[in-house]
Amino acid sequence: MSAVREAGTSDSAARRPEGRYGRSASADERADRKLRIIGAVLGAALLAFIGWAGYDYIAGTKISGEVIKFDAVSDRAVEVHLEVRKDEDAKGYCTLRSQSADGAEVGRADFRFDQRSGRIDKVVTLRTTARGTTAELVGCHSD
Repeated sequence: MSAVREAGTSDSAARRPEGRYGRSASADERADRKLRIIGAVLGAALLAFIGWAGYDYIAGTKISGEVIKFDAVSDRAVEVHLEVRKDEDAKGYCTLRSQSADGAEVGRADFRFDQRSGRIDKVVTLRTTARGTTAELVGCHSD
């Protein structure tokens, strides 16, 4: 059997030259994969930023506090060492409460913090109706 070939053609000439007729399918797949990865990363970053901005706008407080220690100085008062952190220009108050040994609330009061300082350490006196055995920070709120 004889194979008939046209003059001037060979097996290597039957293949198209690389790069002459556009990119190959594998190069398109690699480019598509890279674009998907970049899109996913940018999308995740955008969602993270929106989540952070929403949390900061809704739940971000300008004033926060912490009870460092407390001491029941009498049957009618509890001294509370309170540390308050806030923006320097923020004004607001923190609410403290005290409970007796049986769990009943015996005192509650708001203490204002309008100083132009970012950190305030202050000992406040919480008046009670009976001997207080706890001092609890209920929360801090800006005006």
